[in-house]
Order: sequence, then C-alpha cells, then structure tokens
Amino acid sequence: MSMFGDGLDKAVQKAFTRPAPKSAGPQMRYMVKQLGGTKAVAELLGMSQRQVERYVAGTAKKPRPDLAARLEHEVIKRWQPQIRAKARKKATTTGGIVIDARARMGYTAPIGSTDQDRIRHLTVALPPRYAARLFDAQAAGASDTELQEIAAEALKEVYFQDGGRRAGSLEEVRFTDVEHLEFDL
Repeated sequence: MSMFGDGLDKAVQKAFTRPAPKSAGPQMRYMVKQLGGTKAVAELLGMSQRQVERYVAGTAKKPRPDLAARLEHEVIKRWQPQIRAKARKKATTTGGIVIDARARMGYTAPIGSTDQDRIRHLTVALPPRYAARLFDAQAAGASDTELQEIAAEALKEVYFQDGGRRAGSLEEVRFTDVEHLEFDL
C-alpha cells in the first residue's frame, strides 16, 4: 500500500461529481466501454472473457472478494478523467494542497537548538508548486519514499521556515513514522 500515492488519489476523488458504479454489473459494463471489449477487461482482471460477459449480461452478480477489489480499483482509477485532471490542474496552478499528517518530525539545525524528533500533528496548506511536484512525481511512478521527501521539503519551507521568515539555517527536515496522512485539494 502506498500511503502518499493513495492519499493523493483520494484527494482527487473528492472532486468527483458522480459516484462510481458500486455493483459488479455496472462496473464491468463501464470497464468494457473504457477498454473497448470484454477480452481486454478479462486480461486486465485475470479472468475468462466468458465470465466478463456473464457480469455484463447480468447472469453473474457477486464476484469473489479479490476480484471485486481489483474491479473496484480499476473502475476508480479510470472514473471521471476530466474531473480528475481539472482538480489536479487547479491544485497545481492556484489552489495548492492541504496536508494533514501525524508523524515523527525533526530537523537538522545548528548546535544549540532543539532539533529532537517528536510526534507532531500538522495541518498545513502547501503552495501550488509543491502540489505540482507531488502530482508530477506520482505520475512519473515515484515511490512512497520519494513522495515523502517532497512532502518533507514542503513542510520545511512552509511550516518550519514559515516561507523564509524564520529558521533560515535549517538544513533538513525528517518526516518519518507516519501514523496518519490525508491530502485535501
């Protein structure tokens, strides 16, 4: 499970204007329409083409839990691409992104300052440039660690240094042991 990647996806999903289909039949019909045929859906989900046709026709109704999870994941991944793109564009150009995190945070600073790591719960609005970096890295297939480093850099600038008004000698912010993470656009 990718905590940062999933968190970014959930933030974008909050912008959806209609709910995604919930039951197997409508989900399969949507996937067939998106991929252009039952064969492509069957290959994607790792099942027989005939079984996909049964779900589309309505003769099969309740998939196995693992298939239901894969199907729901694939539908959500493709649901409302224009709304998804519009939400990302707004976050990366004007709106920015809000990060709500409870994690162990500390920093490297000159000797004599209190830089001990401690659990902090922060809700911080990040500027659009950091939203753009997070979404670009996610689209490029960045790992959770890389996304975490971008978030740490953003927290360093916005929270610890207050946009350059304080803690100018801060070298690095550590953002580890994440207990809770949520993004909002």
